[in-house]
Amino acid sequence: MSELDHNHALNQSIDTLSDALQSGRFVRMRRLLAGLHPAETAHLLESLPPTERKICWPLINPDLRGDVLSYIGEEVRTDLMTEMDTADLINATEDLDTDDIADILQDLPDHIVHEVLRAMDSQHRRRVEAVLAFDEDSAGGLMNTDVITVRTDITLEVVLRYLRMLGELPENTDSLYVVDHDDHYLGTLRLSQVVSRSRSLLVSEAMSHQVDPIPANMSDRDVARRFEKHDLISAPVIDKDNHLLGRITIDDVVDVIRDEAEHSMLSMAGLGEDEDTFAPVRRSVNRRSVWLGVNLLTAFLASWVIGLFDTTIQKQVALAVLMPIVASMGGIAGSQTLTLVIRSMALGQINDKNQRWLLRKEFLVGASNGIIWAVAIAIVTVIWFNSLSLGVLIGTAIVINLIAAALAGVTIPLTLKRIGIDPALSGSVLLTTVTDVIGFTAFLGFASMFIV
Repeated sequence: MSELDHNHALNQSIDTLSDALQSGRFVRMRRLLAGLHPAETAHLLESLPPTERKICWPLINPDLRGDVLSYIGEEVRTDLMTEMDTADLINATEDLDTDDIADILQDLPDHIVHEVLRAMDSQHRRRVEAVLAFDEDSAGGLMNTDVITVRTDITLEVVLRYLRMLGELPENTDSLYVVDHDDHYLGTLRLSQVVSRSRSLLVSEAMSHQVDPIPANMSDRDVARRFEKHDLISAPVIDKDNHLLGRITIDDVVDVIRDEAEHSMLSMAGLGEDEDTFAPVRRSVNRRSVWLGVNLLTAFLASWVIGLFDTTIQKQVALAVLMPIVASMGGIAGSQTLTLVIRSMALGQINDKNQRWLLRKEFLVGASNGIIWAVAIAIVTVIWFNSLSLGVLIGTAIVINLIAAALAGVTIPLTLKRIGIDPALSGSVLLTTVTDVIGFTAFLGFASMFIV
């Protein structure tokens, strides 16, 4: 089935479930939910308003709820877990991977976390606690401790017998990890090597040293970047003493990449990447009001600048007509540079050595675009208002604002990162303020000096 057909089928399931909800046909709802993959069930729940979501949740097979929770966004997951008692949570997390359990537990109050951990067997509890000990945005918080290790001094025949004895391998296992007797990481042994090479070979002869281990404190962004660069399916995680702690698999990295993309997009509007589309009105109002308040302050600043030239505007009404052009051109030019720089920062492409080169390049781009569009806008203005001086004025303001926008698009995110503020969260607001203030000041300032 193609992705388009799959999405169409899922949308049909959502429509069918909504109809069943409205008519109260709970048997049909339970049957529909039982036939879906946990990821599809998670998507379906996120597509429902909160009231309908709470009706559907108890109808899901209790043995599948943990898997469903592992696929759901943090905000929706927290809301659903508030409806579950401790026994339900223990049952839901019983068969999940260690990293998925850790993700779920981090959204729970401490006393419930302790209850869930206490219900686990000692080995499982130690694995989960090992992941919870790390920040959730680090390699340690991302890893799964369910790994298969082998020694260097055994043959591939012994490895094969060992794997048969295990019966089932952890998901996304493409390699075994080679360690010494103190669990220090030595290298990897690909499964393809195990099944294709001579069984009499020692692990030390078939192992590879090409996969560098990932430090447990590495950020999840850097982990995703390493997976992308080296086309990894899995990678070992070590502590500062080179002890093997666990592994990170590609499915977890895909989640990181998706979250980063959502974060970059939603942060520019002051929203979190786990924002629930169907969240209650009060919660949405509270979150968005803060960002609207910040924007209001910057808007007042721009209005104050305009107010300084109210006499000039009254004498030349055409200035009021042309002001939005100056602000809009600067805003768009700045946003282009800002978006490019934030993306490059996320990819780790910008460093102290190339920042000055980038600033000079964007200055030249801003100046070039400024001259090109200043000429075009000036010609239209002269024809429109039959005023050469007005055309020269707006052309000059456009050049100044586009240069300022380019410089601000580079310096604002770099400065915010240096002081520990997420550029995606506040960069666009600061940029808009800069381009509005400089654009209006240049346009109206020159107007008051040379035209009015």
